[in-house]
Amino acid sequence: MDDTVASVEDLRVSFRVDDGTVHALRGVDLRIGRGEIVALVGESGSGKSVLGSCLLGMPPTSADTEVTGRVEVAGIDMIGGDEGLHRAVRRNLLGAVFQDPLSSLNPMMRISAQLTERGVDEGRAIAALEDAGVPESSRRMRQWPHELSGGLRQRVMIAMALAANGRPPEDQASGGDGEPAAGRDGPLLIVADEPTTALDVSVQAQIVSMFDRLRREHDCSILLITHDLGVAAAIADRIMVLYAGRVCEVGPTAELLASPLHPYTAGLLRSRLSVDVSTRPVAIGGAPPDPLRPPPGCAFAPRCPSADAECRTAVPEAVERDGRDVACVHPLDDDVDLRVVGRPDRADPSVVADVPRARQSALRLESVGKYFDVGRGRDRHRLHAVRDVTLDVPVGGATVLVGESGCGKSTLLRMATGISAPDSGSVHWPIDGGAPQLVFQDAGASLTPWLTVIRQVTERLGARGVPRSDRAELAMDLLVRVGLDDRAGRSRPRELSGGQRQRAAIARALASDPRLLICDEPVSALDASLAVRVLDLLEELRESLGLAILLVTHDLAAARRIGDEVAVMYLGRIVERAPTAELFEAPQHPYTRGLLDASPTAEPGRLAPTLLGEPPTPFELEEGCGFRSRCKYAVDECATERPVLEIPTSAERGVVACHVRPFAHAGV
Repeated sequence: MDDTVASVEDLRVSFRVDDGTVHALRGVDLRIGRGEIVALVGESGSGKSVLGSCLLGMPPTSADTEVTGRVEVAGIDMIGGDEGLHRAVRRNLLGAVFQDPLSSLNPMMRISAQLTERGVDEGRAIAALEDAGVPESSRRMRQWPHELSGGLRQRVMIAMALAANGRPPEDQASGGDGEPAAGRDGPLLIVADEPTTALDVSVQAQIVSMFDRLRREHDCSILLITHDLGVAAAIADRIMVLYAGRVCEVGPTAELLASPLHPYTAGLLRSRLSVDVSTRPVAIGGAPPDPLRPPPGCAFAPRCPSADAECRTAVPEAVERDGRDVACVHPLDDDVDLRVVGRPDRADPSVVADVPRARQSALRLESVGKYFDVGRGRDRHRLHAVRDVTLDVPVGGATVLVGESGCGKSTLLRMATGISAPDSGSVHWPIDGGAPQLVFQDAGASLTPWLTVIRQVTERLGARGVPRSDRAELAMDLLVRVGLDDRAGRSRPRELSGGQRQRAAIARALASDPRLLICDEPVSALDASLAVRVLDLLEELRESLGLAILLVTHDLAAARRIGDEVAVMYLGRIVERAPTAELFEAPQHPYTRGLLDASPTAEPGRLAPTLLGEPPTPFELEEGCGFRSRCKYAVDECATERPVLEIPTSAERGVVACHVRPFAHAGV
């Protein structure tokens, strides 16, 4: 076996659905070398996950699925051949890490059972947990998946991948019995499908750094499927860009990001959200082609500003240029300018400094707190989810809540909408209009699956008291306002793309005529271009309808794009709040600084620094500063006295809860 651990040749995957045949992959070639990280990027529906499944020997399995071409791992055909051999390869040579570890882990099995069910002994399982950065590994073995944080669950998934013994099965030619022979230790190839999408920036930085370390220590290869070019830039040796089931461009990471040759690659880079205010991301125009009816010629031609008649008739063949392969009739020049200069932050202190504090509020939270009692008897504990939070969202304003998973953001939103009552403090909606409306992270799960989109919007209009004769027209007006057409309105949620489902959820929320829209991670599961479109839509609705927006996100680039003001939560409290530009340009709290430093960039090879340690347990009422165990600037006062939000002594308008405030005069 040479240095190639996996190869794909002319892979084509299609399957029948009610309306026709979906062409998921249309002639894909790929080679992954030993110890190499290859990032697979592209918009939703481009075929990334189908390709990953084929490498795992698990292509779509419906009766109407057709798979042609060749997929090999360690020289073993993963498409044809004996299924017993495929299982042996998956058990011994392959590892898989998926987007949502909670749905990937069995909720009815303890962590120990899930790590040892492939024949791995307990000692090796504990060693794999330790290798994956799981603290107190022996204790975690006895826990259930729901008892772990999102970051720990993802580390458990990585540990399961590392538990592969890395030894090829015997008698490969005949299929054998799948028993391992002498060989390497650890997996040969890990397929990681969007492993950081649902994680906050600090945990994401830890996971990315871990993949880079594991690659070096175990000499394993990784196929990293992601829509975040910042994650790909950090650790990938090469990037493959996939569009409508075809490869657009493949090349070394630094060269591809610095000077993309395919217009689609350049469009992905221009649409990437960034904390850098000097550039304003712009979504790629148009929409991906219908997989049931792919266009002739180049699939990207309908969206490409450089397309001509030749592009619309002939499928471009991949050609080598400057050490890269690009499938384009008119590749871009090396000096293409990827910068899109935009307006400054809405919350530029020079613009908003004179706004009076006595402003009309769409939402006001006053010293709200929420706790939950968990366990029974002696094991009963009180979890303090939100602690003494005061927050104001002005009419027509956009306030963003950021912080790590488990800091209390979603609990605060539930109290803001009235779904959950606070145990202390009060919630006020002091303006006329409908109750606040929620837009969730997973629009597909929040929409009623058996009703058409227009039916769901119409029902909300009826609940609002709109006469029956006016509902259909008004519902269609709302769909058009959010960028959906009549066909989308007549569709059920499963028939729509991720971006369309999110727009449908927004239209349904608008049908209640709210004055406040509360959005819980509305773009975290969307690719870059769709995320920009949804944020642009929220911004347009805010300006045209006078909506106030309260947005929860772990994506600091999204926060900077839409927010007038940003509030940073940690362990149930707000530790810093400031106008957006001020907070991003001169953060005052060490936790805020750590979150900003951990944000991914498109700088090749940059591993973002990670925050120290894990957040302390929320079961105890904290003494002193809750962040002190992770703060390198902590002093004795931090251990005994809890800091409160104080207005800085300078002319800045932000507030910060920190005894030290090491960046107050650092000019960062």
